[in-house]
Amino acid sequence: MIQAFATSDVGKAREINEDYFYVSYPDDEIHLFILADGMGGYNGGEIASQLAVQSAKNYIMTNFEKNKDDKEALLNLVKSSTQYANMIVYEKAQQNAEISNMGTTLDICLIYENKAFISHIGDSRIYRFRKETIRRLTKDHSYVQKLVDEGKITKEESAKHPKKNMLMKALGCTTFIEPDASVHGFIKGDTILMCSDGLTNMVSEIDIKTIVNENPTDATKLLVQRANDLGGKDNITAIIIR
Repeated sequence: MIQAFATSDVGKAREINEDYFYVSYPDDEIHLFILADGMGGYNGGEIASQLAVQSAKNYIMTNFEKNKDDKEALLNLVKSSTQYANMIVYEKAQQNAEISNMGTTLDICLIYENKAFISHIGDSRIYRFRKETIRRLTKDHSYVQKLVDEGKITKEESAKHPKKNMLMKALGCTTFIEPDASVHGFIKGDTILMCSDGLTNMVSEIDIKTIVNENPTDATKLLVQRANDLGGKDNITAIIIR
């Protein structure tokens, strides 16, 4: 049986929580987990993240049955759901000048027959824990990640770079987006963590790994608490799937 735990918190510095998530129940036929971290003025981030999650969820729920028997079709389903959500958020942004700059990250994890089908836009992250190893399954669409890829700064330097929150790609900002889509094994004993950058900007991967491995049921609460203890400079959301 797949179990999921989720915690979301406004943090210490923000007035509203612009993160939004969806977690399916253990006995649901479709094991679907979605996380969005919104941005934009006048509640724009709050609107964008909620709209993105709900749009992607509805798209997958509607089209799952006819695609479930084909691995490529399921991977395309999560990717297409992201593009559909992008269209919905973009069109909403064009209707109101006050939220015209809104956008959001979007991470989707659909688990079916020992596989995790993932779609990713932005700098929220998905990790997989297997035995003693932690592996990041997504790559940040950020300016700082680009500098790391180009060898201009180190991974250590990226953690304190002044532009580390600058995104190169976000959902809802353009008419079309190309998300990263991938499929990974998800077997007995594995754990998946989905989280917004309010966690990863405050808590090191070493600390995250320790907390997740040592706390089977309370990890999300303890991760959020740890981020707040270290300053809580952003909204913090963590989803654990076991």
